[in-house]
Amino acid sequence: MKSVVAPTALSISLIPRVNARKIPNSSPPFPNFFSPKPYSFFSSPLVRPLSMAASAAQTASPGDVTTDAEVFQLIKDHQEKAARLPPLEEIRTVINHSVRGMLSTISQKYEGYPSGSMVDFACDQDGYPILAVSSLANHTKDLLANTKCSLLVAKDPEDKTDLLITVHGDAVPVSEEDKGDIRTAYLTRHPNAFWVDFGDFQFMRIEPKVVRYVSGIATALLGSEEFTKEAYTAAKVDPIAQFSKPVASHMNRDHAEDTKLIVQHVTSILVDSAYMLDLDSLGFYVKATYRGNAFKLRIPFPRRAEDRKDVKTLVVEMLQAAKSQSN
Repeated sequence: MKSVVAPTALSISLIPRVNARKIPNSSPPFPNFFSPKPYSFFSSPLVRPLSMAASAAQTASPGDVTTDAEVFQLIKDHQEKAARLPPLEEIRTVINHSVRGMLSTISQKYEGYPSGSMVDFACDQDGYPILAVSSLANHTKDLLANTKCSLLVAKDPEDKTDLLITVHGDAVPVSEEDKGDIRTAYLTRHPNAFWVDFGDFQFMRIEPKVVRYVSGIATALLGSEEFTKEAYTAAKVDPIAQFSKPVASHMNRDHAEDTKLIVQHVTSILVDSAYMLDLDSLGFYVKATYRGNAFKLRIPFPRRAEDRKDVKTLVVEMLQAAKSQSN
């Protein structure tokens, strides 16, 4: 029977203020290793083999784990080995499925100062952000005078330790020739945005110059990288991510205990609950709780999922493996 770790004395700080690029050998104050991505790995352009990720729980040997340092190391090892999308693919996927961000422009009203606005957006076929802006808005006036801008997108606006992406580029009006396709793409993401047809509205597209990501703030394992327009445009959107909402909703509503059992099996940590957040071809993220503390974990699939039906097959396989180990 596989050992499952239930530490006897955990003091978990979820928002530490530590410089934790290097993890001390002494018992740590539990810096935020619960970040959904260990970005020392995420900053690498390569994905670890799925066979290595799937065997993470087996290679860990919790045994008589009792100290905070040992528990910390167990979860850190799991996070580092868990398969995930390459950085560019994840960035392109996150932006494609996001709908809101912080637009920064060069202010015309307050010369020399930046100006920020929360805006809705969608993406065109190249992954370029599309804005529907009113001529009455200050940010529209700013962009018409100076096209340079940036769009900050947070994968999880409620979690500052999660992925943050900034698109630096130039916002240009959409041509009449492209307006029909752009309008369709925008309304697909914002079906109630009837105002896009008002006379004072127009579509603008941010053409990237540089796309930058950072793993988040106050995380134990910090990572960041920049990509050119050409590299970003060439990246693909993960085909399974589009099923995140329906699959996660189904699992959380009807199979919450099964998800918890899978997480316990894969991580060897006796979590109290596990709420599925999103998924992609290589695995999924959960918000887990242990003794009243909430954190995120990456749970890898045994292999790459080919389609939505295959996601179900993989989850069933993982559940069967978890149940067989617990018997």
